[in-house]
Amino acid sequence: MAGDVMLDRYWFGGTSRISPEAPVPVVHVQDSDDRPGGAANVAVNLASLGTETILCGVVGEDEAGACLQEILGRMKIHCVFTRSGSQPTITKTRVLSRGQQLIRLDREEHQKRSQQAIEALSTAALEGVDIVILSDYGKGALADASAAIEQCRKIGVPVLVDPKGTDFGRYRGATLLTPNQGEFEAVAGPCDSEDELVAKARQMIDDLDLGGLLITRSEKGMLIVDKDGEPTFLSTEAREVYDVTGAGDTVIATLAAAMACGAALPEAAALANLAAGLVVRKIGVATVTRAELNVALHQRGKGGRGLVGEEELLMLVTEVRQRGEKVVMTNGCFDVLHAGHVAYLEEAKSLGDRLIVAVNDDDSVRRLKGESRPINDLADRMSVLAGLAAVDWVVPFSEDTPARLISAVLPDILVKGGDYAIADIAGARDVLENGGEVRTLAFHEGRSSSRIIDSLKS
Repeated sequence: MAGDVMLDRYWFGGTSRISPEAPVPVVHVQDSDDRPGGAANVAVNLASLGTETILCGVVGEDEAGACLQEILGRMKIHCVFTRSGSQPTITKTRVLSRGQQLIRLDREEHQKRSQQAIEALSTAALEGVDIVILSDYGKGALADASAAIEQCRKIGVPVLVDPKGTDFGRYRGATLLTPNQGEFEAVAGPCDSEDELVAKARQMIDDLDLGGLLITRSEKGMLIVDKDGEPTFLSTEAREVYDVTGAGDTVIATLAAAMACGAALPEAAALANLAAGLVVRKIGVATVTRAELNVALHQRGKGGRGLVGEEELLMLVTEVRQRGEKVVMTNGCFDVLHAGHVAYLEEAKSLGDRLIVAVNDDDSVRRLKGESRPINDLADRMSVLAGLAAVDWVVPFSEDTPARLISAVLPDILVKGGDYAIADIAGARDVLENGGEVRTLAFHEGRSSSRIIDSLKS
């Protein structure tokens, strides 16, 4: 991705008096925070969603530019920055007290840098890139965005543009533009009805050879107009709004991440709409994680369940605990799923709010059960478990026991079948020492994967 990169600085402190020098509050600065802003915030949103991200842009040869690159590096974002000795890194410093922004101090000059930024994008390793974002904040980095769009079209890479200004002709040929309604109407003219909004969107798509438009409409949600499809209106997902700063960055990042994974535009837009509803509940420039999206989807009955890795699982557990939910965990091979398994998992889920099932990978099953096992490979076993209503998340482990994984999760309740003594349950001691519970559930006599397999052989 490429665009106008910035550094957002926050100074936090208390106020208790008015300055004797002028009628302004005196802020006793007690804390500070540096965050990537502009196009850099889009990159951070992408990284938070787990995507591999390359960021092209221009910064100054100054402390702010070095700080920005260091922060992005920690987030594993690959920066392809051109450094300018004549212009500073765009820096916006906000002074906040008691949750209120008192003043914003900007350090910037209009940048005649477009050729540098476009060259950085063109020479970046585009081979293997699934999608490109151009994040235009009107600071000059994308004054010649058409060159980047043409470069992407030549190699068949979709390009999404967050536009700025009234010359949308610079974005001709883009796969998708994501203006807000004010930005759109500044170019297309005022729209007195939704029908007129759709008609003008279609006209812009034809005039600029676009693949489509996603128009964000504040409290009215979103409008998606595809070149070949029917228009789709999405209601806002926001429940509480504290700060809309950077919400557009979250929208285009989530949209791009979903489309890069193969999602159709309406599906990707719905996910982006949900992400926007989450990010406006946070103060300042912020991001949304996959874990937060999963939890939000689960609450709406639209997903948020299924197959996860250990890192994502730990994030999910943190999120649900912040909401006061009780986590139950169990483990096993689950090679041939049967009625006993289903009854056991339903009983386990009844003990709390979320059920995690840790599953032995194929190699560990072979070590435990012999070379003829498993009958079903790990992917199949996990998919079947994830399809059960009682199961929230399924996670694999490769060791002979899940003791390490259980100690990392530290569930509120650890569950095993009744044929185990609590002292012999892997991870039990750590769970108990953390204040959790360890329980054994009823063993269903005569129901086992081994018995089923033996019956099939006879």
